[in-house]
Amino acid sequence: MNLFGTIRAPREVLFGGGQRHALGAIAAKLGRRALVVTDARLAADGDFLAMMAQLEQAGLSVLVDSSTMPDVPVDSAIQSAEKAAGYGADLVIGVGGGSCLDMAKCVAVLLSHGGRPQDYYGEHNVPGPVMPLIAIPTTAGTGSEVTPVAVLSDQERSLKVGISSPYIIPTVAICDPELTLSCPASLTAIAGADALTHAIEAFTATRREPVPGISQERVFVGKNELSDHFALRSIALLWQSLEAACTDGGDAAARERVMLGATLAGLAFGVAGTAAAHAIQYPVGALTHTAHGLGVACLMPYVMTWNAPAIADELSQIADAAGLDGPDEVIPSLSGLFERIGIPRSLRDLGLSEDRIGWVAEQSCGISRLIQNNPRPLTLDDMTNLLTAAYSGDRAALN
Repeated sequence: MNLFGTIRAPREVLFGGGQRHALGAIAAKLGRRALVVTDARLAADGDFLAMMAQLEQAGLSVLVDSSTMPDVPVDSAIQSAEKAAGYGADLVIGVGGGSCLDMAKCVAVLLSHGGRPQDYYGEHNVPGPVMPLIAIPTTAGTGSEVTPVAVLSDQERSLKVGISSPYIIPTVAICDPELTLSCPASLTAIAGADALTHAIEAFTATRREPVPGISQERVFVGKNELSDHFALRSIALLWQSLEAACTDGGDAAARERVMLGATLAGLAFGVAGTAAAHAIQYPVGALTHTAHGLGVACLMPYVMTWNAPAIADELSQIADAAGLDGPDEVIPSLSGLFERIGIPRSLRDLGLSEDRIGWVAEQSCGISRLIQNNPRPLTLDDMTNLLTAAYSGDRAALN
């Protein structure tokens, strides 16, 4: 067997309680004029204000942009870059959930290379390095602090779109689980379910022929030895601790494990990619205006049921990691976990109209980079059947 692996990661990842207090010393080595991207709620938070004071004490000039909106509308990123253009930033710091980190990445691209976000949609379209970028997540979900992806909402397309490039991997990620202690149970559940979906889709993605240069041709190369290592450890951590973190937000040990799981999932899917659950969520989310994590988690048991004939080995390994008795327990156990933390059981419960199933199927199949990453092929008819089962909540219809 010829082993193949690849991983892309920040130059430095700091993980642990209290590591946010290193921000000033780290930032001072990367720049002198920091543009800090966050949202309006966090801009008034005590921990955030303390971090801004650190930056100033370290001798940096600081400009705070607190305009980030959920799902990062494309126009908002353009406006933020335009407002910051005259400041002369030489460092961008993103503080917040996935939207704040994605906004920081996008603004860094626009300040470094000009143009509009639309110029960089897809893979490998950022022409070169961007200015140094520090990512500080305050939720445990997207893994954006370590990934080559920024997701935005494009109203013209009525869909989420992505900029995927190794150049937008943050220079430094500071992952302090103490920053997640104030996350409400609902946000903890949505973000954590998103992370678990990232790990599972990375671990069960298609395995491509490792031709030389594949990582230069594709941002997402499919499952490999290195991504599998991070994905499987992430699955174990999240399966073990997500429900506990949702039940008792003050459980510091559970919070640590969930945040570590989310970061490891980011490292895994940052090279392996995601697959059908993510492809389907984009049009579903556009129609239902529901959170990304809710959609992918709702879909995951159905996608895994469809994929089961192609992922027998992976299901056995997931069962071992999750402490289950065997591979047949994986999908029902995952479904039960998601239900207990408040994830909708079906697309009907998520708010999708039955008469839009055909449109969603067409749009999902059109997101070829994700569908091609799915371990079992999906034709349009297959996708329609999968969506019909997910709408009615009937996994048995896919067996």
